Amino acid sequence: MGENAVSDERMLVMVPAHPLIKHWISVLRNEQTPCAIFKSAMAELGRLLIYEASRDWLPTITREIQSPVGPAVVEFIDPREPVVIIPILRAGLALAEHAPSVLPATITYHLGMCRDEETLQPSIYLNKLPDKFPEGSRVLVVDPMLATGGTIVAAIDLLKDRGVDSKQMKVISAVAAPPALQKLSKKFPGLRVYAGMIDPVVNEKGFIVPGLGDAGDRSFGT
Repeated sequence: MGENAVSDERMLVMVPAHPLIKHWISVLRNEQTPCAIFKSAMAELGRLLIYEASRDWLPTITREIQSPVGPAVVEFIDPREPVVIIPILRAGLALAEHAPSVLPATITYHLGMCRDEETLQPSIYLNKLPDKFPEGSRVLVVDPMLATGGTIVAAIDLLKDRGVDSKQMKVISAVAAPPALQKLSKKFPGLRVYAGMIDPVVNEKGFIVPGLGDAGDRSFGT
């Protein structure tokens, strides 16, 4: 069965086996990596993961053009159907930075969410989502760390309330952990997650271990 057929029944998690993805994850993990290099590595990792996520997802149009030596029938990405990018602030901005260099047509909506360090529950401090998404919208939700799952579940719930089916969403993440993936799998059949790495543990403070620390603080030097 193809990936699309299986995804109708259950959530899929993809960890692309590419040496460059492993390289950038290694740079991000290193506590000695300076802020500027960390942010650049996050952007490069995002570029690769978005490339993989969009492989089977972009509508094309066929045209005939003239090359320097003759006519050719070619395919272009249809610019009338842009992919929606939703970075979850702050760290999602770094992971989604190069999305326009991969995807010819995008629309970006920002969603700011923070986690209470005591309860680990998310709260929204910025919501620039439209009240309703057009039918058939294809949405990439970009959240670097899927730890306890509270933030990403809350974000997807907001999108579903605005008309986006989970089968029309893909999550882009640098590092994911079992608690978040289990919550997503139970709530959102058909969702697909693209992660650079899956780590085994979330500690009592809600951080992924070994993870890469606080992705927002390390991206922006705070």
